[in-house]
Amino acid sequence: MDLESEGPQIIKVTPVQQMLASCTGAILTSLMVTPLDVVKIRLQAQNNPFPKGKCFVYSNGLMDHLCVCEEEGNKAWYKKPGRFQGTLDAFFKIVRNEGIKSLWSGLPPTLVMAVPATVIYFTCYDQLSALLRSKLGENESRIPIIAGIVARFGAVTVISPLELIRTKMQSKKFSSKELHRFVSKKVSEDGWISLWKGWAPTILRDVPFSAMYWYNYEVLKKWLCAKSGLYEPTFMINFTSGALSGSIAAVATLPFDVVKTQKQTQLWIYESHKISMPLHMSTWAIMKNIVAKNGFAGLFTVKKN
Repeated sequence: MDLESEGPQIIKVTPVQQMLASCTGAILTSLMVTPLDVVKIRLQAQNNPFPKGKCFVYSNGLMDHLCVCEEEGNKAWYKKPGRFQGTLDAFFKIVRNEGIKSLWSGLPPTLVMAVPATVIYFTCYDQLSALLRSKLGENESRIPIIAGIVARFGAVTVISPLELIRTKMQSKKFSSKELHRFVSKKVSEDGWISLWKGWAPTILRDVPFSAMYWYNYEVLKKWLCAKSGLYEPTFMINFTSGALSGSIAAVATLPFDVVKTQKQTQLWIYESHKISMPLHMSTWAIMKNIVAKNGFAGLFTVKKN
């Protein structure tokens, strides 16, 4: 058999290789993005100091995490005084006065969930895409949409209960037995569904984001390859396609991001004060409340915590 007549040989990537690649990418992404969010939080805390019990959102570039200010004084990394004059000044002063490691303050605990979520998401997407291409053909435009939706849906559903437990553990050091008692009590009182509080707004944000992102990414990648006369995309083509498609999806789903952040914050307040959650806490009710208070533009405004 003449192998040359069969065209380019496609090297298949195994699921283990996909997991390792996505894990490596997740860690590299968090290492690059976290310093930006740490500086942002430090600047916010300087302008509006966080009182005990105040919630703020911490992003490591992979996931948003609800963090709760529990420490008094200036012991916590986000409460350390800095007298920053701006973003660049904050970078230099944090490195000079606290050491370069301070730019990654608070990162390790968030990776416990963010890395597995990223591995599940990208591995599922690659596997589903390959399966659908074998069934529907290489040029089927619906493949990235379907694979993106299913992969993100699965990742969010698996990780959602862990986020609730992580937030609870942040306020108190639980032993394994105490953690088991907490989960058992919550399930017995409110049912299994209570472990997925906050799931709905996350799905409403992440699933449309994934569908738009992967569809636009594949379309842009093919278009740029055709314009460049290339069979395989280069690093710059992949980078450009990802940046553009990510920007489009982020803007389109920003209202759900605003709602998700507000709902997570309110959930923590009601949980910590042992207050029953009011009826107006539904995703759509929160969205209508934001529009009533701040107009339609309020859905596209990221509130500083």
